This record gives sequence, structure tokens and C-alpha cells, in this order.
Amino acid sequence: MKVQVTANRLNIRKGPGTQYDVVGTLANGDVVNTVDTTGWLPILLSDNSIGWISKEFTTNPQTDIIKEICDECDRQGLPLTTQKAYVLATVAWETDGTFKPIREAPSKSEEWRRQNLRYWPYYGRGYVQLTWKSNYETYGKILGIDLVNNPDLALDHKVALFILVHGFKNGTFTGRRLEEFVNPNKTDFVNARRVINALDRAETIAGLARKWLARLTSGREQEN
Repeated sequence: MKVQVTANRLNIRKGPGTQYDVVGTLANGDVVNTVDTTGWLPILLSDNSIGWISKEFTTNPQTDIIKEICDECDRQGLPLTTQKAYVLATVAWETDGTFKPIREAPSKSEEWRRQNLRYWPYYGRGYVQLTWKSNYETYGKILGIDLVNNPDLALDHKVALFILVHGFKNGTFTGRRLEEFVNPNKTDFVNARRVINALDRAETIAGLARKWLARLTSGREQEN
């Protein structure tokens, strides 16, 4: 499980309690891997030893973004749990499970993208991969920002979140809207992929959507 530090300065201790010696510190916003142990969380230090921090001063960053995505779906008119499940499944797939706005071909260099992506510099960015200059122009006008001259603005969390849900709601990406496939009368997770990218990986993402639907409807959306 990943947690994010919320205190300005958080002590790392040798054991689960304030009676143990401090062996290091973390800053506000730091994210660490841990396992829940009675209110204290063990973390792996740079020398491969174990330190302990108080769970009280941490939060789960993936849980936070899941809630934000669901809230944005409500704001933009995609309130059904089935719709939220498909949006979350798409984010999980498009960001390689990181739930962070990413660049297309994240393991490659900018020079590689320049030489290999025909729509450079308007390659995929965000929670869902926004591509081509025309789409950057469209969302630049909608949001009142200069995405054409600064396409990296699409990596901003709030910008990427708006684009993600707006595209699903309004059919901006392919001309197809999520409500055509997922609505009160129908849940077609396979063909819902047409909203983003024809039927590329449609079955795989449909499977992810079914898992997210189970998670949301069982009340476990706050768990990692």
C-alpha cells in the first residue's frame, strides 16, 4: 500500500511507537510503500533497513484520486456507478496503473518521441492520452489555457481530470459518448472503448471495468 505524508515533517522510527529512536524524517507530500500495522507503518529506507512512521499523518494518494475522478464524473453528468467504473478502468489502463497524468511512451525520451510519433509535439498526455494538435486546440479554448504552445499543461492534474471526464461525456475524442454504451438501460463495457480508441484492448479494459464496478458497489472504493 502507498501512503502520502500530510505532516510538515514526519519522524521515521526504529519501531511502532514514539518510544523508539528516530532514524530519519519525511516531508509533506512524500509517498512511501508500507503495510498497515496497528497504527504504525513500516517503510523501507535507502540502506534497506526498516523504519516506522505514524499512520495518523498519512493518506492514500490513489484513494484520493479515485474519489476525485468519481466527483468529477458527478460534476460533468456521468453519475452512474457503471460509468465511473469504466472511467476508472480507462485511467488504470492509460496510466499503466499509476493513476497519474503521464506522457505517451513514458519509458522513452523526448527525442525518441520527436522522431517516432507523427503527431509530435502533440502526443498523448494526461489520464487519457490526448493526441493531435486539433484536440489540444479544442481543450485550450474550452479551458482558457494555451495548450498549443505549452502542451505539457495537459499533464496538470486538474487539466487532465477535466479532459478525461469531458471527453467521455461529450464524445470529444472519437465522436462517441460513454452514455451511448453505459446508461441506465445498458452496460456495454466492451464497446465503450470506442469512446477512446476504437476497440483497442476493449476486452481487457472491460474486465478492469467489471472489477472496478465490484469494488465501487461493495463499498471498498476507499481501499487500495
